[in-house]
Amino acid sequence: MQEILQRDHPVLREVARSIPSDEIGGAELGEIIKHMTVALSEQKDGIAIAAPQVGKNIRLFVVSGSLLKEADKTYKGEAKNLVFINPEILKSSREKSDVEEGCLSVRWLYGKVKRSVRVTLRALNEKGEKIERGASGLLAQIFQHEVDHLNGILFTDKAKELWEMSEEEIMQLQGKTKL
Repeated sequence: MQEILQRDHPVLREVARSIPSDEIGGAELGEIIKHMTVALSEQKDGIAIAAPQVGKNIRLFVVSGSLLKEADKTYKGEAKNLVFINPEILKSSREKSDVEEGCLSVRWLYGKVKRSVRVTLRALNEKGEKIERGASGLLAQIFQHEVDHLNGILFTDKAKELWEMSEEEIMQLQGKTKL
C-alpha cells in the first residue's frame, strides 16, 4: 500500500514548486505519476491526488478518469487518468456553491466548502502539451481542491460544518468520493 501523507505532515503546508519543462516527459516524473496513480487506485473512495500527498513538493495532480466518469454523469471525457502539471486556475465563476468534501490526507473528516461552480484551468499534460480546460460540477470542485493542495491549503482551512465518518459509513454511501 502506497503511503498518503496525513494532515500533520509539513509538506502538505508548503507551496509546491513548479516543474521545469526539461523534467516533463522524463523518467523521474513518469515514476512519480505512476506512484501517485497506484496510491490513488488503492483508495476505494479517492478520485484525485496531488503530489504533496505522496511527499513530492511539486505542482502536479492526477484525476482518476474512470471514477470521475462514474461519479459525475455529466462528465463526457475519457475514462483514462488525467494528469495536470503546473496547473493554474485562470477563471472562477462568481457563482459559488457549498459542496461536501473529504480528503485522502485528512482521513474520515468531511465538511462543506464554498467553491466556484465553474472554473477554467491551464496546465501541461504528461507530454508537456498545453491544456486549457473549463469545468463545472465535480470536476471544477476537484480542480479547486487539488490546486489548493499545491498551495499548501487543506480543505479543512476553508470548511464549515466539519464532521467525522468511519470508512464503513463512507462505503455505504453511493457516489461519495474524496479528492
